[in-house]
Amino acid sequence: MSDDHLLQIQELIESASASLKTANTLLREMTGIVDTSRERHVTRASSTGAGGSVDGKVVEGVFDGQNMVDAAGQSYPVPANYASKSKLVEGDGMKLTITDEGKFIYKQIAPVKRRTVVGVLIQEDGQYKVLAEGKAYRVLLASVTFYRAEVGDQVTILLPADLQAKWGGIEAVIPKNVSEAAARNALGRGDDGELSPRM
Repeated sequence: MSDDHLLQIQELIESASASLKTANTLLREMTGIVDTSRERHVTRASSTGAGGSVDGKVVEGVFDGQNMVDAAGQSYPVPANYASKSKLVEGDGMKLTITDEGKFIYKQIAPVKRRTVVGVLIQEDGQYKVLAEGKAYRVLLASVTFYRAEVGDQVTILLPADLQAKWGGIEAVIPKNVSEAAARNALGRGDDGELSPRM
């Protein structure tokens, strides 16, 4: 079994664990035990304007690089594909609406100020990480897959500007041939050219 498969299994287990915690929380609430400091029940007017309403439960929290964590410390699994495509950054404020049908709808409501750094994709302790500024930042497997990144690739990652982060959000992958050309240019050999991120 390849390292990629092991990493994917590990990420699925972590996501499943967070989902179980969420399910237990919802079950406790349905049986009458509700932590009102963590969640609030809201009624939204329906988009049809016909006087109907859609009930849902809204939870607000902060993205920790992998999950949304509310004020009480409860974790809610954020779909890795959504986090990757939305380029969520650790510290972003989020809102989760849990509909009566059981659908989880996430929305970014308070993005933190970002900065961009360039690093190298590595594998360490069974996790994909980006080595930048002398630190290894964890990145989502879904982001690595989405950008078709490989160990050794130069990547740009988004980090919170005013927070010490453990996670980075991959923004782009710099193709190897462009990275090599940039290195030659720095040494005074080769033509000038712009970096073209690989998607």
